[in-house]
Amino acid sequence: MPELRPGSFTAVFARLDEHGRVRGRIALEPVALAIERQAKINASVGAHRPRTPTPARPGTGPAVISGTLRRSITHSPIIQTGTGWTTRVGTGVGFTPPYGKTPANKYGLYLETGLKNGATYPFLAPAYRFVIHTVAPQIYRAAYGTGWKHVI
Repeated sequence: MPELRPGSFTAVFARLDEHGRVRGRIALEPVALAIERQAKINASVGAHRPRTPTPARPGTGPAVISGTLRRSITHSPIIQTGTGWTTRVGTGVGFTPPYGKTPANKYGLYLETGLKNGATYPFLAPAYRFVIHTVAPQIYRAAYGTGWKHVI
């Protein structure tokens, strides 16, 4: 039996930590893209003209008016944090529909969290839940190997 020398465990765990960091970065990009793609699908429940009733029902994603909200859905660059990698998926800044003054990032927040009348038309949270429970396990298995089990 080989003898364990001082620092052996430290070296093994350092390699494992680096491997996990690299794989985490590899897995995060497709997860962010999947959430972004699903949010765009969710933000397309029917269509209607500006200032006409929406065909979408409260609790479902919003209907398309001009497509500005859907075009504004994006993700931030992936950056390394102290314990791993971070990105944010949501509505980008600088998108305003041609018929109004409310920027898409504020309008998206109102739809997601509640309008003045209390109705919600969520598109981001359902996209996140769908991807984390359906798509992400496949992405994680591809990045970390078949023995990886996803638990949320």
